[in-house]
Amino acid sequence: MTKIGLTSEEAAQSLKKYGNNALSKPPQQTFFDKLLDNFGDPIIRILIVALLVNVVFVYMGYADWIETAGIFVAIILATFVSTLSEYSNENAFQKLQEEASRITCKVWRDGKPVELRIDDIVVGDAVQLESGDKVPVDGLLLEGSLKLDQAALNGESEEAKKKPASPDFSWGTETDFLNPYCLYRGSVVVEGQGLMRAEKVGDASVYGQLVQELKEVERDSPLKLKLKHLADKISYFGYAGGLLVFIAVLLHKMFLAGGWALYVANTAQVLSDVVQALILAVIIIVMAVPEGLPLMIAIVSSLNMRKMLNDHVLVRKLNGIETAGSLNLLFTDKTGTITKGQLEVVDFITGDLKEYLSFDRLPVPIREMTYENVVLNTSAAVAEGAIVGGNITERALTRYIGDYRKLQMPLRNTFVPFNSATKYSFAGVQGTSEYTLAKGAPEKLLQYCDYYWDEKGHCLPFTEAMKQALDEKMVELAGRAIRMLALCTFPKSVYGPELPQKGLALTGILAIRDEVRPEAVEAIQKVHEAGVQIVMITGDRKETAVAIARDAGLLQRPEEQVWTSQELAAMSDEEVKLNLPFLRVVSRALPLDKLRLVSIAQEMNLVTGMTGDGVNDSPALKRADVGFAMGSGTEVAKEAGDIVILDDNFLSIKQAILYGRTIYNSICKFITFQLSINFSAVLINFIAPFIGVEKPLTIIQILWINLVMDTLAALAFGGEPALEKYMQERPKERGGPIVSKGMMSTIVLGGLWMTLVAVAFYKSAWVDSLFRDAPDHIYTYTGFFCAYIFMAVANGFNVRVEGLDLFDHILDNKGFIQVMGGIVLIQYLLTLFGGSVLRTAPLHGQEWGVVIICALSIIIVDLLRKVFRQHLLK
Repeated sequence: MTKIGLTSEEAAQSLKKYGNNALSKPPQQTFFDKLLDNFGDPIIRILIVALLVNVVFVYMGYADWIETAGIFVAIILATFVSTLSEYSNENAFQKLQEEASRITCKVWRDGKPVELRIDDIVVGDAVQLESGDKVPVDGLLLEGSLKLDQAALNGESEEAKKKPASPDFSWGTETDFLNPYCLYRGSVVVEGQGLMRAEKVGDASVYGQLVQELKEVERDSPLKLKLKHLADKISYFGYAGGLLVFIAVLLHKMFLAGGWALYVANTAQVLSDVVQALILAVIIIVMAVPEGLPLMIAIVSSLNMRKMLNDHVLVRKLNGIETAGSLNLLFTDKTGTITKGQLEVVDFITGDLKEYLSFDRLPVPIREMTYENVVLNTSAAVAEGAIVGGNITERALTRYIGDYRKLQMPLRNTFVPFNSATKYSFAGVQGTSEYTLAKGAPEKLLQYCDYYWDEKGHCLPFTEAMKQALDEKMVELAGRAIRMLALCTFPKSVYGPELPQKGLALTGILAIRDEVRPEAVEAIQKVHEAGVQIVMITGDRKETAVAIARDAGLLQRPEEQVWTSQELAAMSDEEVKLNLPFLRVVSRALPLDKLRLVSIAQEMNLVTGMTGDGVNDSPALKRADVGFAMGSGTEVAKEAGDIVILDDNFLSIKQAILYGRTIYNSICKFITFQLSINFSAVLINFIAPFIGVEKPLTIIQILWINLVMDTLAALAFGGEPALEKYMQERPKERGGPIVSKGMMSTIVLGGLWMTLVAVAFYKSAWVDSLFRDAPDHIYTYTGFFCAYIFMAVANGFNVRVEGLDLFDHILDNKGFIQVMGGIVLIQYLLTLFGGSVLRTAPLHGQEWGVVIICALSIIIVDLLRKVFRQHLLK
C-alpha cells in the first residue's frame, strides 16, 4: 500500500524546517502608536503650542494654572477617546480574523485521517479535500478530480478544473493559477473530491505573500485636509488677533498715562503692562482655537461607529467613516454586493409558454416530475430526499424545491453525470414503470424533444411553432442575464452513455439567475441622488454585466458607458480620465484594472471608494481613499479595507456613506457653534481697550466659556442623528474649505451680534439702568456674562438646523437638550455662588428677563439671516 501523508516525526521535522501554515500578521499599531499618531492632528498641534506657552506663564506666575490644566485635559481627552475607539474596533476586527485560523482540515498523519487546525498544516502533509472546502495551502493534487472557484485569487468567475499530477511533476517557482495540477490557498472546491500534498505553507504561499505586501498608502483623508486648512486659518487669525490685542492694550495704557514720554518714564509699569498685554494676547490665541474640535470628532466618530455595527458595518479606521461621506466615485463588485451572491430559480416555463414564478405554484404533475429530476438526477449526495452539497446550480435547485417531499419516490438505477461534451445529465429510475429523467442545456435537449407535458399531466406533441416561440422567450431571458436549464423525461430507461436524439418530453425550462438584491436597487438610487458615481466591476461577460446593471439602476442614460477589460487596456490614462465620468460598468475585469482605475480617479482629485472580497482586490482596497471589504471575503481583503461590510450588502455601503455625512455635518455644526463664540470673544477683547473697558471677561470667565463650553458642546453635537436628507447633498470637494459660505455667514453674524450686545452692556447707560446700581456695576457685568452664555446656548439651536424649525429632530438627540440645559443650570448656579472669583452676583426677576431677551435675540437675528439666504438661493 502506498504511504499517504507524513508520520508525526516527519511532521515535526517539516515544522522545524519550513514552519507551520499560520500567516504572519502585517505590522499592527499598538495603542501607544495610535495615540502618538493622533497627536499629529493639526488642531491638537496648535493646542500643544498654546499649552507650552501657558506652562511658561504659569511658571512665571502670570497665568492661571486652571486654564492650563483645562487645555491639557482637552488634549488628552480628544486623543485618548479617538485612539480608544479605533483600537477597540481594531481588536474586534482581529477577533473576526482569528476565527479563520480555527478552521480545521482533514489531514493524513501516521497513515490515518485526523482533524487539524489550518495553522498546524506543514509542508508534505496530505490534505483531504471535498466539495465546499477552502484550499488551506499551496500544493499539488495527488488523487481525485476537482473544480475550484479561484475568484478570490485571480478574479475569474469561471471554475478551474484540476487533475492529479504525475509522480515526476515538481512544484515550480512561477505562480500559475491555470496550471491543472496546482492548487492555491484561498480557492474553494465547488465540485469533486481529492487528496493534495502541501508544498508551500504560511507566508511562503501566494496568499501569504500578498498579506505581507499590504503596505500603508499614505493619503490624507478629505477631513484631515480640510482641518489642516482650518488650522492654518485659525492660527493666522489667532496670532493676528493676539498681536493686535497686545498693541491695543499698550496703546490704551499709554493714552491713560498721558502720552508716550510719560508712559515710558515709568519702566516698572511698562514691564508690568507688557506682561499683562502678552498674557491677554496668549489668551486670545488660545480662545481662537476650538480645542473641543478634536474631542468632538472623536466623540461623534465613536458614537456612530457603535451605531454602524447595528447596520452590519465594522469600522476599522476612524477616518474611514468620514471619508465614506465624502465619496465622489465608488467602484463596486457585483456578486453578493449588488446581487444576492447565489443563484435562484426565478421562473419556470412549460412547453406551451405558461410561466410559474414559484415551485409551489406549479401544477401537481409538473411539480412532481420537477422534484424527481432535481433530487434523483444529480451528482451531489442525497439524504432523506434532499440534495446535500453540490455545485452552485444544484444548490439553487435545492432551494427552489424547498422542503417539499413526494410521498412515493422512484428508485434510481442508472446515472450519467453532466459533461461538457453532451451538456446534460440523466438518471434512469424505477417506479410503477421505468423512465429516464434528463437535465441540461436547453439548446441541446430541445432538439431531442418531440413532446411536452401540460399542466394536467398529459404528454402532448411539441410542434416546431411551439419550439420557435419558446426559443424567442429564451432569447429574451438571456438578455436579462438569466441562465436556463431544461428538464425532460424519456419513457424508458437509458443504459448507454448518451440520450436518444428523439422521443423526449419537455417538463419545463428553469430560469436561473443571481438576482439583484431589492434593497440594493433602492440603495443605489439613493447613492446616485447623493451625487456619488457608481461603477460596477465584474468578471462576468459584457451581456450579463449590462443586464444586471440595468436591473440595478446603474445604466439609465444613453451616454453612460460599459467597458470590457480589453477596451480599458487599449485606452491611455488621458482617455480614461476624459470618459471616466460616463463609466458605469467594467466587464471581464482583471485585478490590475481595479488598481489602475482607482489610481486614475485619485489623480483627478476624486475621493474614491472600492469594494472587494478577494486577495486580488487587496491592492485596490488599500489604494482607495476608503476600502469596503466584504465580511464573507478573504482575510487579506479585510486586512486591506478600512471598513468591513459584514453582510456583503450594498445597502450597508449606503449606510456607511450616510454615517460619514452625518459625522461631517455634525463637525460643521460644532465648528460653526464654536467659532461664533471664539470670533466674538476675540473681537470683544480686541475692542475693549478702545472703549475704555479694562476686563470685559475675566480669565476664569474665559475658562468657563472656552473650556467647559467646548467640551460640553462636543458632547451635545456628537449625538446628532443620521438623517436621510444628508443623502440629497452633493459630495464635498476633497480640497475644499470645511467652512462653507453659509457657515461663515452664521459665524460672522452671530459673532458680531454677540459683540454688539457686549458693547451695549458695557457702554449703554440705558442697558445699565435696567440693572441695580452698584459701585463696580457687578449686576450689569453679571447680566452680560449670563447673556453671553445664554446667547451661545441659543445659537446652538440655530446651528443645529439649516431651516427655520429649531426643534427639527431634537428628540433624536436628547443629549443636546441635556447638555444645553445643564449649561444654563450651571450658569444660574454660578451667579449665586461665583462671587468675586467669577465676578458674579445673584440677579432678580427683571434682570433675568433682560438677560433672556438678549439671549433670544440671536435666534431672531439668525432666523432673518436664514430667510434672507433662502431668498437669495431661489
